[in-house]
Parts: sequence; structure tokens; C-alpha cells
Amino acid sequence: MARTTAVLAATLIAVDAGAQAMPVQKSVTPAAQGPDPRVGLAGGWMDAKEAIRNLQLVGHQPRPAGWFNPASMGDFGFANADLAFSGNYAFQGGYNGVQIWDLSNPASPSLKSAIVCPGGQGDVSVYRNLLFMSVEEPRGRVDCGTTAIADTASADRFRGVRIFDITDIAAPKQIASVQTCRGSHTHTLLADPKDTANLYVYVQGTSPVRPASELAGCSGRAPSEDPNTSLFRIEVIRVPLANPAAAAIVSTPRVFADSAGNVAGLWKGGSHGAGTQETAQTDQCHDITVYPELGLAAGACSGNGILLDIRDPANPKRIDEVSDPNFAYWHSATFSNDGSKLLFTDEWGGGVAPRCQATDKPEWGANAVFTLTNRKLKPAGYYKLPAAQSATENCVAHNGSLIPVPGRDIMVQAWYQGGISVFDFTNPAKPVEIAFFDRGPMDPQRLALGGYWSAYWYNGHIVGSEIGRGLDVFKLTPSELLSQNEIDAAMLVKADALNPQLQTRITWPASFVVARAYLDQLARNNGLSAARRTAVARALDGAERQQGAARRTALTTLATALDRDAATAADGAKVRMLAGAVRDLAR
Repeated sequence: MARTTAVLAATLIAVDAGAQAMPVQKSVTPAAQGPDPRVGLAGGWMDAKEAIRNLQLVGHQPRPAGWFNPASMGDFGFANADLAFSGNYAFQGGYNGVQIWDLSNPASPSLKSAIVCPGGQGDVSVYRNLLFMSVEEPRGRVDCGTTAIADTASADRFRGVRIFDITDIAAPKQIASVQTCRGSHTHTLLADPKDTANLYVYVQGTSPVRPASELAGCSGRAPSEDPNTSLFRIEVIRVPLANPAAAAIVSTPRVFADSAGNVAGLWKGGSHGAGTQETAQTDQCHDITVYPELGLAAGACSGNGILLDIRDPANPKRIDEVSDPNFAYWHSATFSNDGSKLLFTDEWGGGVAPRCQATDKPEWGANAVFTLTNRKLKPAGYYKLPAAQSATENCVAHNGSLIPVPGRDIMVQAWYQGGISVFDFTNPAKPVEIAFFDRGPMDPQRLALGGYWSAYWYNGHIVGSEIGRGLDVFKLTPSELLSQNEIDAAMLVKADALNPQLQTRITWPASFVVARAYLDQLARNNGLSAARRTAVARALDGAERQQGAARRTALTTLATALDRDAATAADGAKVRMLAGAVRDLAR
């Protein structure tokens, strides 16, 4: 249902002119690392002690007035949640609505506008002039109002996906609201390159099913009692781009069905055996990450990780599934850029429990990395935050994204009150942490909800959504684990937008810094002899000083020499990547 401009305008929050940026924090040098400084940090709401390595905190804004409860630092009703990006804007969803931040000056993000619209964690996505928002709680209203709904069958209640027109970023207008039987805990945008007239939204509902008296056609009965149950499925919304107000559900795929047609065909729930996790039944997906260029999606679906064929976007088909006795609840998924690996997270404890204590198993509440070959998944390794957290800090693997360093699989990830961790999973059996940032507990005396919901790389910076403390912006700093050339190569990658569960292929422009990034990697792993690295570096420097045909000749000659090097080098694959980068320069 469309809303009037007057109603929406009444919900917009003015910018808090008194918000002050925190002092810039600089990373420690590798030589000064010593014991992990994250362990034992003193706590506090806005004055907790901080630990940082190989990052710089360049900007911070606390939650503005009206977006927190001064009497309760951990009030779920005001918690910040996930992020999406478009242009210079970050859209920060949350339990009270959406804050829209202008990141034009990363050192001082400014609040452009905000939409008060309670109804759950409020996950957001952006496509051109459209903003999508998930709603799952019974308090959600069609009109985004804050008045409680007393009637259980009220037509005022909304649970599903809202669509706003953000053509005027200072005054968004709700233009559609698609109701769903389990609400929308999260959602995924899919722009099909073969269907430019429509946008598709995969809806992940995790709440109890609404009664049919509230929304016709909904059923929470078991499949044996009702073959049309609203459990064991996802919803697909089609959004006609010429008329987004006509968005509607077009299919409800049974992505958990077995070959016999049993819709409850995957993990039944329960223990995997002694010493393993108690894993939830697979009757829902929490997150589905789509990678349109691969024609694939990865579903983190309570008791299983699943792989989907999405070449027909309205009718995704499951092509593989995996389970893991170390996982309690499959939460989210990230593909490597080349599609050869898939990383799943386990949200053991639901995000509100202290699951990073020294006594917790390192495979529990962690990431599991799988290799992906011929559309089949194979387990390869785990990564968990390597610094033990206290019993008063909710901590578990949560949302993050790839950092576009060529030749490496590097991810930044939020760990709630475990902070932010940047790690390399190029070798899926042995992921390695590169950088981190952490604050002490919100309250050192009791468990209070806080920490990072998500952290994403966007156009040269890492932006973190801090549940209780606001918005943070970081930049990477060089170390023995990540060179300045690698950081500069990542900075070359620019995106018009970024959505949490939509991956697009990362490509790098032809640049001498990309070639030097590969050369740095060959130095780090001794993948090419020192003598040859020195010769290659000199050749690159010489070619860069030349112009036109002379430069092309020098680069072509170097690429040919690197082809020969690859045959005998310790890391022939990386040498071939370097040769390819040099050839790109010669074109």
C-alpha cells in the first residue's frame, strides 16, 4: 500500500547536529604486536577501550537522538542492523527503521535522513531509486506507524517486504508492501541479466507462520497435515521496474524437497552425535546469497547449506546440499570471487550469546569454508575469531564481504562484540587473520546486546554497523600480511551499489599497481626467486616511464618472459596472474 508524503514526512528524523566523531585510532606496528590486545578490554557504552591492528578508524558517528533508549544501552527496539550502499550513501537498517548516511566525507559521515518504521531488524537493499526493507515482527504496521496493533487479524499489520522510492533521498516514499506468511527476516535482490524489465526478491522468513485469519492462504501445519504448508519454502517476489508498486509474489519454491517430493527432505533437526552441535531443522533459509554471473546462489538454511541454480530466477532449483556437525544454525554465505570456494557462517547462540569464550570449540560459531567444483561442495576448513571474548560479550560469526585484493580471497567480517576481523581464506584449510578492531563489552558486569552486526568493504573503506554505538568507517593499513600495493589495487575497484546478499564479479582495471600487488604476493610466499622478482620490478618501473609503442613492446616482452617463469616457479599460478596483469597493461 502506498503511503502519503505527509505521513512519511512525519516519520523523518532530523540530523543530530551535536553528534561528534571519535578520535582517529591508528594501527599498531607489527613489531609491537605482542599478546593479543583484544583480550580483557575494559568495557563501557561509549567509552570502552579499543584494540586495533592493521586498520585505521577514520570516522565514527554515534546513534542520533531518537535512535536509542538513553535508559537501556541494549534495547533491542532501537538496535542497528544491516547495511546496504548506493552512490555515496549507506543505508543502515534497524529495529526502529532506516538511517541514511552520506559517506562523501568518510571521516565524518552525516545523517541525510531517516525513516522511523519499526518491525524487526529491518534489513535493507537498494536498486537504483528503490529501497527494500524486511519486516517480520507483529508490531510492523502498513503505514510504518508506532501505535500498537491490538487486533490479531488487523488489516493494519504488515509483515513482508516494503519498497520505498528514494528518488528524493531526503524524503523517501513507500510505494509498495508485499505481505508474506512468515514475514521477512532477510531478503535478497536478484537482477537477472536476461530479464531487464524485472527485479526479483528472494524472501527468507524465519518467524512463526501468521494465521490465515490475518493473511489468507497461510498455514503453519506440518507437511503431513497440509501439503500447502507455509513452512519449508521461500517466496519469490517479482518487481516490474516500470511499475514497482505492482510487486507481487510469483512463486514459492520448495527448495528443501527430496527426490520423492517430500518438501521436508533435508536435515530433520537434532544432534549429530556425542560432542557435536544440536542443529535446527531445515524448514527455512536465513540468508540466500546470489551470484548472477555464475548462475548460482548459496542458501544458509537453518540445518543445511544448499547450492541453488538461479538461471531461472523465479524458480531456483537446489543442486547440492551439505551439513556440518559443528554447525548449530546455518546463517549466511559468501562466494569467493572466482566461485571456487564458498564460506558459510554458523550463528550459534542466535547472535545474543557469548560464543567466543576460551572454552568454546573453535569450530563452533565459526565459518566453514567449502571448495566448489562442478557445482558440488566439499568441506575444506574453518575460521573463527582468534581472540577469546568475555562472558558479557555476545559474539559469533556474522555478516561481511570480500575485499577486492587481486589474487587473494580476503574477507572482512563482523563478530558482534568480538569486533571486526579481516582474514585471508585463499588457502581454505588455513585461513589467516590480517587485521582487526575491537571494543570492550557494552557492560562489563552483564551481557548486553552490542557489537558489529555487519562490516562491508565499499569503494575503498570498511563500513561497520555497530548495534549499540553507531556507524564506523575504517581503512586498511599495510603490514607484513598485506602490502600497500595490494591495498591500492583494492582501492581501484569501484561499485555503484552494494547489497549484502548479492555478489557481482570483481574486476580490476589495467594498472601497474595490480601487477605490483601480484609481485608482492610472490615475494611473501617466495613463489618466484628473488633475482627474478628484482628483474620484474625493474622491468615494470622501466615500462611505466615509457609511452605508446615503446611501453607496449616492453610490457609484451615482460609478459612473455613471465610465461616462461611460470613453468618452473614455486607458485606458477600466481606468476601467470602477474603475466596476465602485464598483458592487460600492454593492450
